[in-house]
Amino acid sequence: MKKIAIAAATGNIGSSVARQTASHGATPLLLGQNLKRLDDLNISGGFSMVADISNTEQVIAATEGAEALFWLVPPVLNKPGLNEWYQKVTDAGVAAVNQNKIKRVVLVSSLGATTSPNLGTVSYCGEMEVAFDKLDANVLALRPGYFMENFILQAKDILEKGTFTFPYDSEHDIPFVSTDDIAEVATRYLLDETWAGHWKLNLMGPENITLTQAASRLSARIAKPVKYVKQSGEEVKAQLNSWGLSARVQQELMDLFFALGDPNGAYATPRTIEASTATTFEQFLERKLLPLL
Repeated sequence: MKKIAIAAATGNIGSSVARQTASHGATPLLLGQNLKRLDDLNISGGFSMVADISNTEQVIAATEGAEALFWLVPPVLNKPGLNEWYQKVTDAGVAAVNQNKIKRVVLVSSLGATTSPNLGTVSYCGEMEVAFDKLDANVLALRPGYFMENFILQAKDILEKGTFTFPYDSEHDIPFVSTDDIAEVATRYLLDETWAGHWKLNLMGPENITLTQAASRLSARIAKPVKYVKQSGEEVKAQLNSWGLSARVQQELMDLFFALGDPNGAYATPRTIEASTATTFEQFLERKLLPLL
């Protein structure tokens, strides 16, 4: 039975990958730091492996015997700097693949990775890709657009205030993608033993939509007016500061928001058939957001 190691197994993407791989008869090795949260996933045939994925020795031990590895860098912000966090997680994953001779790796990177420096975590994802591409293992880097699930964080404001906010222009068209679709693609390649080499695959959802269009579609689905309100740079900085983030992390996130909001930047990537995924914005609303409202 195939053993597949899954980093950040309690997250949106990791937990979905764990369930899908288990449903196909594989044995998921669930990596995370909280044993109770791992066990609460209740994955049939899964094994909870307590490990800090930035700790090389722990990751090597937790992935022993794995044929495939699902790898991503969790969004941890309480660090002095995100660059060092990405480097540590990347180094641990690379060492585990080398030590345990893992055959296949599926990474979650970012649309626009390797295009330019100074793009915050988008650039750090590119550096992760470069590091894994030096391995003899087969490596697929998935490059998703903006997660539809980011709307879930604003469910309360949508319900109570009829507004949602992002630091992007209202007419900036964004390739929104469901994390469920990312997990589905990741699972397919983790289980498939026939592919080889080092690949990049953009995942851009079924269409690009603007935030004005998102507000209109939200209004239609919940039968009440919903308005998009753009956050100013000053408002974003104040919010990040209120979270107690270090000055470096705040700047790295501001660089990220600027990169994603650039009309000629990461999200200007040409759309191809291979980049399209199935879940529409309306389906996401019905399945995940509306039940919260």
